[in-house]
Amino acid sequence: MAKSVRCRLAETLEDLTAVELEAFKANLNEFPVKDGFRNIPRGKLEKANAIKLSDLLVHHYCNDYAVEVAAKVLSDSDCRPQAQKLLRDTGKDACNSVQESVPQLSTHSNQPAVLAPRMHFIERHRDALIQRTTTVEEILDQLHGIALSEEQYQNIMIKRTPQEKMRELFSLLPGWDEHCKDMLKDILKDKRRALYKELEAIDAKNHLRA
Repeated sequence: MAKSVRCRLAETLEDLTAVELEAFKANLNEFPVKDGFRNIPRGKLEKANAIKLSDLLVHHYCNDYAVEVAAKVLSDSDCRPQAQKLLRDTGKDACNSVQESVPQLSTHSNQPAVLAPRMHFIERHRDALIQRTTTVEEILDQLHGIALSEEQYQNIMIKRTPQEKMRELFSLLPGWDEHCKDMLKDILKDKRRALYKELEAIDAKNHLRA
């Protein structure tokens, strides 16, 4: 059975010396993450061991982007052999993952993003959904009590802008199963049909499953 991304990350970080691990945590806190993601707070990083760090990476960045971030931060921390091994073990291309950023779907361009076929529809189109979903409350209402607990629902509702609300919602995705992700996709299909159809067309052009 193939090892999970979380397990591969933990193995990689356990291979670092104490000094290297501290450098990794310092660089990770300052790493310029893509739009829609947040840096892991310094307070959570300070006392985290390799296993806890792997949990934090997957929770904040999802599997694919967690590997990309970890590999780049390892390289920035003079741990390139560990970065290359992580990419090999997770089946990533070292050149594309360590040295190049994955193109994003622009809200001002007709150029499609590079989309990962194994990612769920809502994960592939994360940036567009965050930036272009202008009313979030009715979406949250349908998720409330099923995909969202009362505390999660309230934490999202207190955010000021639709973009902040959607970012907070997407921060919960690593803990969701396929059923919850499908539920959000179906709600978007019903409530944001025009945007959904546009993103669906991009998937069709790239021969990806919606």
